[in-house]
Amino acid sequence: MSPAQTLITVLIIVVVLVVLVVVGTIVFRRRRLQARFGPEYERMVAEHQGRLAAERELRERERRHDALELRALDGAARRRFAERWQEVQAQFVDDPAQAVTAGDALFGEIVAARGYPAEGDERLEALSVEHARPLEHYRDAHRIFLRSRDGRASTEDLRQALVHYREIITDIMGSESLVDTSSRPAPAPAPEHAQTPTDSKEGTR
Repeated sequence: MSPAQTLITVLIIVVVLVVLVVVGTIVFRRRRLQARFGPEYERMVAEHQGRLAAERELRERERRHDALELRALDGAARRRFAERWQEVQAQFVDDPAQAVTAGDALFGEIVAARGYPAEGDERLEALSVEHARPLEHYRDAHRIFLRSRDGRASTEDLRQALVHYREIITDIMGSESLVDTSSRPAPAPAPEHAQTPTDSKEGTR
């Protein structure tokens, strides 16, 4: 093999290796984002009509998330929010729509206490970095909350909203204490026009 042929062969090998490294890096980053963001990844791909643009946005979310000064809730805050949740649940008996409104407000307070943006798209984008899967519960609950303000949510819809709020709030607090009510008296039976928000297995406890 002549020196020129050897050089060409070496260049081809180098180009192939570079392509493999680039492709491998893209695949690794894609899989990492898919694992971290779960359903949020597919949501962004559909919204941006392409993976590259969606992945750029998700990496930008990670960058903004890293700049936040997040903080864990101390014991006093956990107890205070758990007690507020019990009040929300009890309120459902007499006024399901108002209970859902209170649940939405409580979620916002807990998120702010953790150091996330107070509201809007920035809040959801920041939460999606570490809470992408349970964030679906908030989206479902908030949609019902918006319908309830127009009187378009049934009692069953409102019950489901509280179940969703319970799931996302418990995840954001990072503790099962929110749903531990073993030491508290059970709420009074619901009147016929409403029902206590419990799911088929354990309910909103």
